[in-house]
Amino acid sequence: MSDDVQPTAAEVRAAVDAFKAALDRHLDAIENRTGEDDPGVYTAFEALASAAESYDELLYERYDEVTPFEVPAGDGAPEYIGPETPEAVSVLIRRDYTIAAPARLIAQARRVAEDEDVADGTVNGALAAVFGEYDPDEIAQRHEEFGLEEGDATLWVAAAEPAEPGEWLEAPFEQADPALAICRFDMSSAFEDEEDDDLSVLDSD
Repeated sequence: MSDDVQPTAAEVRAAVDAFKAALDRHLDAIENRTGEDDPGVYTAFEALASAAESYDELLYERYDEVTPFEVPAGDGAPEYIGPETPEAVSVLIRRDYTIAAPARLIAQARRVAEDEDVADGTVNGALAAVFGEYDPDEIAQRHEEFGLEEGDATLWVAAAEPAEPGEWLEAPFEQADPALAICRFDMSSAFEDEEDDDLSVLDSD
């Protein structure tokens, strides 16, 4: 999109609504697949990838922000072995950060911590205070303010069995199985490196 034509807030809102609808259609296609190579699932996947890319682009053009999602290519992904119509899903999120500025992190913790023992001047105490005060999505948006540098991130929507309250809290991540992921969104600087490599090849031609 041209720098001279900035998208409107309404266009960004329409793009995120289209992205949400594409997520629903993708899940519906999976739940109603007619076979392993159902073309409807492939079509829904492609539409989801396109909607995610469009929303990310408009969000950046309008607000100078990006999403933490990257729809991966199918190559190398394990074959889905979960039920066609899952009774429940687990949303698994991992975001890695490098603690780039410990002093900034500790200073932010001291501003918000009511318990002085939590903000005790250590990085561990500061992390407990910051993550106890702020929503993880807000930390992701404002990570530089907390002295953090983004690393890789991933979000899985995985088929799961309905669980009773407190049932899996003792071992919440032991059943994370890539083969049960209905859809997955990855973010990594490695993707940017791959794009740069591709560009350098083109330039050398």
